[in-house]
Amino acid sequence: MNANLYALFESRFPADRTDCCIETHDGLYYTWNDLDRASAKIANLLLRLRLPEGARIAAQVEKSPEALILYLATIRAGYVFLPLNTAYRAAEMAYFIENAEPSVVVCSPQSFGWVSQIAFAHGVQHVFTLGEDRTGSLLSRAAFQSNTFHTVHRDPDDLAAILYTSGTTGRSKGAMLTHGNLASNAEVLHGYWQWRQGDVLLHALPLFHIHGLFVASHGALLNGSKMMFLPKFDSKEVIDRLPRASVFMGVPTYYVRLLADPDFNPDVCARMRLFISGSAPLLKETFDSFRERTGFTILERYGMSETAMLTSNPYDGDRIGGTVGLPLPGVSVRVVRDDGPACETGEIGHIQVKGPNVFAGYWRMPEKTQEEFTPDGYFKTGDVGRFDGNGYLTIVGRSKDLIITGGYNVYPKEIESVIDDMAGVAESAVIGLPHPDFGEAVTAVVVPQDGATLSETEIIAVLKARIANYKVPKRVYIVEELPRNTMGKVQKNVLRERYSEG
Repeated sequence: MNANLYALFESRFPADRTDCCIETHDGLYYTWNDLDRASAKIANLLLRLRLPEGARIAAQVEKSPEALILYLATIRAGYVFLPLNTAYRAAEMAYFIENAEPSVVVCSPQSFGWVSQIAFAHGVQHVFTLGEDRTGSLLSRAAFQSNTFHTVHRDPDDLAAILYTSGTTGRSKGAMLTHGNLASNAEVLHGYWQWRQGDVLLHALPLFHIHGLFVASHGALLNGSKMMFLPKFDSKEVIDRLPRASVFMGVPTYYVRLLADPDFNPDVCARMRLFISGSAPLLKETFDSFRERTGFTILERYGMSETAMLTSNPYDGDRIGGTVGLPLPGVSVRVVRDDGPACETGEIGHIQVKGPNVFAGYWRMPEKTQEEFTPDGYFKTGDVGRFDGNGYLTIVGRSKDLIITGGYNVYPKEIESVIDDMAGVAESAVIGLPHPDFGEAVTAVVVPQDGATLSETEIIAVLKARIANYKVPKRVYIVEELPRNTMGKVQKNVLRERYSEG
């Protein structure tokens, strides 16, 4: 049996392949035949490049049906997909390309100049462009290929994708996900969230993230469901389309912005079946306000790049605000103390997980992989939480110094390193502070060198040119010194208390 993930999707395509698979924001319709034939053309192009076994295909492109088709073509051809955030700048792209050594890089036409320079400098043989408006060399080259393709055989343990997830040291790690990892999670979620015939997914998430690419897209593909694609979240656009949708997935920021729109009301949601939230903690206030406004209770779930989805509030049953629900079928979740034993009910500890969805390890980091797994095979998530008496899991924080802003992960060390390299900076500390829209706001506290004068505006301007915009601090505070404990460690908890009202 072919365990290629595309083969699984294809087996669930609707009987009538002329049905609409994707509807775009500007009124274009892609049928299931279009999806199959377009992915065949790109798969044939990749095959003609005579790439090595297990070749990585890196993509830093704007969201479009063609971007999703590129992903499907890559796994269909038996290669490994490497999605990259469109906000990444040159230094970040150089690291990913050097570390992953992709055989092919696909970027937006407007980024070709600087991306191709980095790619060719690191030995990449093929650089294509793909525009959100169906332009670019990838589609031009693929147009001459056959629109039929025999999906390459893959075993469950063969790699399908590598997702880079930053580490607290600033060095990103590539989480290796297999065809079996992704298939098992998609199948479990299909049943757990009770996908049904006639469901329509309103897709407003990015495609470089596990939430939009795997959880959302896989759900619709596996169910043979139509997707309405929005290039990005816009409350007006979402409200306009919700009456024709039944499933919506978003980060907490999306729900905050919907509630802020006076046009968002129960009538808009009349056809909806399910609202799902993830990628960051959903505030209890947002959870309650949404239910009061619409009559719908948001379903919150929990997962990460290394594991896909792990727990979920139930479809049928109590959805409890502030919790991430119950372990999914086939997934084992435990909470343990620092010294190893399991925690009692209600006791906070380290969350560890095991299951067919858990990744194969970190790309070219065997020591790190070994370090992150227990002797009995559980992955250490780095999250801290507790099981309540009803069996629901509550996440209370990160054991690692992580900031989640607007659904994106930000690791302070990476930003601190850039700030510390600036002229006139002695040291810095980056923290996350509560924010009503983004969940957490990245905030920097900076100490100048003796005699140096620093300004918040200048520091932010330099950072915007060097790192992705979502990592740039919303505020920068200039101080004489950072608070430290007796061991000399910066007390970030003191900084959070000090600036939480800012």
